[in-house]
Amino acid sequence: MTTNDADQLRSVVREHYGQAARAAGSPSSGSGCCGEADAGPDPFGRSAYDAGDQELLPEAALVASLGCGNPTVRAELSPGEVVLDLGSGGGIDVLLSARRVGPGGMAYGLDMTPDMHQLAQRNQAHAGVTNAEFLLGTIENIPLPDSTVDVIISNCVVNLAADKSAVFAEAFRVLRPGGRLAISDIVLSRPLPPHLTAIMGLWTGCIAGALPEAVCRDELAAAGFRDVDIERSNVLGRTDLESMASQLDPALIPAGIDVTSTIDELDGVVISAFIRARKPA
Repeated sequence: MTTNDADQLRSVVREHYGQAARAAGSPSSGSGCCGEADAGPDPFGRSAYDAGDQELLPEAALVASLGCGNPTVRAELSPGEVVLDLGSGGGIDVLLSARRVGPGGMAYGLDMTPDMHQLAQRNQAHAGVTNAEFLLGTIENIPLPDSTVDVIISNCVVNLAADKSAVFAEAFRVLRPGGRLAISDIVLSRPLPPHLTAIMGLWTGCIAGALPEAVCRDELAAAGFRDVDIERSNVLGRTDLESMASQLDPALIPAGIDVTSTIDELDGVVISAFIRARKPA
């Protein structure tokens, strides 16, 4: 991907999620990476937050939850740890992480979309959480010093980055020795053909930018991570993909694209997964 292509992608993603943030005050209109926040089918596992977690959060944080899992539970956070959420959106995972690590710990959220950043800060004030901070910036250039974080989480965001190797290198840099990566994201069972990766609607739909499982393992290892594990949560079939296709922005789908044949090509290829890795001690 060229610099111009990466800049265009970042611009489209920022606008897409900016719209989602602005809509968060109207739950009936919320939409995001994995489809509408209140849509019926849940192929990516957005509904992994139990009632107890949901009761702790402002409604706007729940509405703006656009991920594909609940990394705050799977990361097995402990009191006193420092956590960083890559692509923190409306702040749901940061606020939950802050409660799990307690007053002796800290939770950072990083997002490149100003509207999401502002929404997260409002949600933090509403929730009364003091051991959290939301940062504005990209996940390819994390604005934190080396070796300052115990755990990095993320919820369906790394697939949106144009340069995954830079994301993993930055994650490795800011983790302390022995620190861990624990992210929910999308992976693929095989690479997509170029005509599908060029569809911007599939990028904002969290598909076109997803890495094949083997490539994801290789890139994490190249960044220095060890003990890489990719645990599949759900393999998307036709029904899931048809539901997602109905929610995509038509403006981001090129004219002439046959949706039915595209679904045929993607059937069984798109996987929601939980990815673990560790920085050597």
